[in-house]
Amino acid sequence: MLSEGLNENEITEVELLRPVEDILNTIVMVGSHDLTLDILANLMGKFYPPIFFSSHPVGSLGGILAIKNRICHMAGLHLLDPETGEYNFPYLRQYLKGIAVRVIHLVYREQGLIVQRGNPKKIKGLKDLLRKDIAFINRQKGSGTRILLDHTLKTLLLEQSQIQGYEKEEYTHMAVASTVASGIVNAGLGILPAAKAMDLDFIPIAKERYDLVIPSIHFEDEKVQRVIQTIRSNEFKKMVSQMGGYDVSKTGEELFE
Repeated sequence: MLSEGLNENEITEVELLRPVEDILNTIVMVGSHDLTLDILANLMGKFYPPIFFSSHPVGSLGGILAIKNRICHMAGLHLLDPETGEYNFPYLRQYLKGIAVRVIHLVYREQGLIVQRGNPKKIKGLKDLLRKDIAFINRQKGSGTRILLDHTLKTLLLEQSQIQGYEKEEYTHMAVASTVASGIVNAGLGILPAAKAMDLDFIPIAKERYDLVIPSIHFEDEKVQRVIQTIRSNEFKKMVSQMGGYDVSKTGEELFE
């Protein structure tokens, strides 16, 4: 019997397509999507075989829930708290009470409107999304990008309901960029490297902090330490900087409240 999905905690039979040893040597990261995670995975394979780095883009809030449910080694977050303007820590206090975690900074990155090459619609900022001739593609609920968008719209007194396509969602920055490149929509909110990868134009909106949150029970695990060592390596920082749109001045530092 075919099924398109399973309910949470539902028991099922599976067939392993990789050796058990490979699975045990895999670091599982759940949370926000970022292109630097691909660089991290590739360098992990280069520096520390046979350790594998596997990331799963489900949004920042999904990453927090994965830590809460103890189903990952780390989560990637870039959650803006509208009340304080602080990133990530307010959400850790709210959702992870009683769970000790450590926070490693990954990158600062630019978020902005990804638009078609040459910006044929002459989009200048979020206010232009309310125009009748502009079609938009959004990120999914619970993603840090979606939270940033909603907060900025509220600050600018702009109504979500007036944005054509606000309810249409994608799960990664590259998916947003691809949808813009296809001509299906005119704009989407995402990071600069995604726009560059698809040869699209970019209109900066905000600079944000992206962190890795690691449960303390996993922090001293050798595999996790290898991830941190890779993030702190000059090669990682150099490759990330070359992508554009990233600030690696504090990459690898442990952050405290």
